[in-house]
Amino acid sequence: MKYLDEFRDGAIARALADEIRQIVTKPWVVMEVCGGQTHSILRNGVDQLLPEGVELVHGPGCPVCVTPLEVIDRALAIAQKPGVIFCSFGDMLRVPGSSTDLFRVKAEGADVRIVYSPLDALTLARRDRDRQVVFFGIGFETTAPANAMAVKLASDEGLDNFSMLVSHVLVPPAIEAICRSKGNRVQGFLAAGHVCTVMGTRQYPAIAERYGVPIVVTGFEPIDLLEGIRRALVQLERGEARVENAYARVVSEEGNPAARAVLDEVFEVTDQSWRGIGRIPQSGWRLAPSYRGFDAAERFDVGAIRTVESPECRSGEVLQGLITPPECAAFGTVCTPRTPLGATMVSSEGACAAYFLNGRRKRGTNGVAAHA
Repeated sequence: MKYLDEFRDGAIARALADEIRQIVTKPWVVMEVCGGQTHSILRNGVDQLLPEGVELVHGPGCPVCVTPLEVIDRALAIAQKPGVIFCSFGDMLRVPGSSTDLFRVKAEGADVRIVYSPLDALTLARRDRDRQVVFFGIGFETTAPANAMAVKLASDEGLDNFSMLVSHVLVPPAIEAICRSKGNRVQGFLAAGHVCTVMGTRQYPAIAERYGVPIVVTGFEPIDLLEGIRRALVQLERGEARVENAYARVVSEEGNPAARAVLDEVFEVTDQSWRGIGRIPQSGWRLAPSYRGFDAAERFDVGAIRTVESPECRSGEVLQGLITPPECAAFGTVCTPRTPLGATMVSSEGACAAYFLNGRRKRGTNGVAAHA
């Protein structure tokens, strides 16, 4: 299959791994930002091809994992309102709030529905004008354009029974927050290719220069990841810090102008809280004033939200690359995909889920996790 099989070729992967071993002269820590990349790395054993001392840590690029607990609790409260159809991607249903999750409130009678697109929720709103349809709009720059378009269509059609609970986050401010954080160990980044497909690469050169870190835009197949790692390590060994595009078959410098245009029209940038990390300035989107009438957080009064996070969960440290999942005492014991303490264990892009599902239960000798 064109653009797929050639990026899973074992011979090419082994050749890249050999080249990486010849490049590396000292230990390095590289972060892949996206949870999809994390799962691909562990599923394909990319980390185990790397020389001892080259450590991959996992970033905050899981949209479900970083959705604030306060927003999850608000979603739960709205979903239990009479007359509400609450629509969400399936990943969000098992994410624990302070006391319950969307699966449980659905089992208790709330009308919670899994949809595959915000446009599915819009269709429900068109069909059932007597009920309020709320879509849980989360995610990064990848999902935001479709959500923005759904709000724009609802506005154009005068659908007053459609609204969106918005919790969108932006990647570049998160990378900067990691670079500035106390105890940061990350020396180079693999930027998420799908985010750059929308936003382009223009946001990254200033970050690379400001913090002295290589940033390589990288895809999701094993060869993509090894090539991204190779380029980052070449820069680190040479003392360079610049942006490279290792995903040029998909990503351009300008990104997708049409998608950016609808984002600029429907959303405005705002400070945003990230679950397990905290508030990051100018790291999120909220509905712009002209579309604020579609904001479910304003449409539904749910009173004061008091959040209670599990004291055992170390998801926040995993999301910042400070630890790997097996370093959490609860990992694989009290915290499993069936009994998650945090979103990183239950999300399909969560780092803890990636380690658990791929049988990685302890750290190896080269700083990366090894098979149990």
